[in-house]
Amino acid sequence: MIPLYKPYMPNELPEINNILYSGQLSYGKYGKTFESMLESFVGCNSIVSVSSYSAALLVAYTTIGLKPNDEIIASPMSCLASNQPATALGAKIIWADIDPATGTLNPDEVKRKVNKNTKVIFHNHHCGYLGYIDEINLIAKENGIIVIDDAIEGFGSEYKGNILGNNGSDITVFSFQTVRLPNTLDGGAIAFRDRELFNKAELVRDLGVDRKQFRDKNGEINKGHDVITTGFGFTPNELNSYIGCSQLAYISELLELQRSNALAWREKLSVIDKGIQFIFQDDKFQKPNYWIFGILSNQKAYLIEKFRKLGFYSSSVHLPNNYYSIFNNFEELPGVNDFYNRFLAIPCGWWVPKEQINNIQI
Repeated sequence: MIPLYKPYMPNELPEINNILYSGQLSYGKYGKTFESMLESFVGCNSIVSVSSYSAALLVAYTTIGLKPNDEIIASPMSCLASNQPATALGAKIIWADIDPATGTLNPDEVKRKVNKNTKVIFHNHHCGYLGYIDEINLIAKENGIIVIDDAIEGFGSEYKGNILGNNGSDITVFSFQTVRLPNTLDGGAIAFRDRELFNKAELVRDLGVDRKQFRDKNGEINKGHDVITTGFGFTPNELNSYIGCSQLAYISELLELQRSNALAWREKLSVIDKGIQFIFQDDKFQKPNYWIFGILSNQKAYLIEKFRKLGFYSSSVHLPNNYYSIFNNFEELPGVNDFYNRFLAIPCGWWVPKEQINNIQI
């Protein structure tokens, strides 16, 4: 069975033992190199790396001063990891409906949910397929609201020639968990449009400490350095950062493999009469990373079973988050229901042999 997800790892990681026995495992040379490589790839010069995706969200929310009962407009059609961290800070999740053709926030529905308590529009890009970036950013600008692009599954996706994280949104959060590409075993990052927020986030991810002033000339903790910023111990370690650096060296090649597989799926499924619809099938501005290949069909259950019998693991990927009691918001959303009832994902990653896609008989 070809899996829907698979962790990538380069064939060789020659510095692993040197790092493990170097005596320097905490954030250092490789952490800084990883951030520099991320900035170069994304096209944003203000990226902070952290120890997990949840850490990325907690740092981002703390940096912008999210308070209890602040409202976050979000899509329930996303990973539970995307929406739950906000509840730990006492924020209130307000669901907005999605476009059932794309799986992403419907701008008209977002506009309808904006009020004086709205602090953030949390814009999830479902399974790497980008949403209505320009429209959502415009709504936020008109209302003085922060946009956080959720790239939990979207690293490397492009919109109008720019990598996600460099599309005009205030903040973008990335996941480098095991089945993401790249992965650092576990990790995350935050891209900022505003340099002041970036500077603050560097303190927030490291217990509020300014490392340039934290110790005196004798290496002792500096009594004159006060800690005034709320923070967490979320700096990534050197091992995880080194793995991230090693994977980023191959990222463009791996993304092209996935896009080539997506083209093969599109060509193969276009001639099959199963009522199959592609996500954003006519959008010339979007270039997904194809973490998975998503399709819509009224024969979802049949196709999931059929793909699995043919050796391709297929799945819904996510359960709509408005099912969960943690959010205390069970609002029925017709777009979400329609999309969930029709969406399925099939393997499209770098590990999928294209000849098996070409030879499949549905």
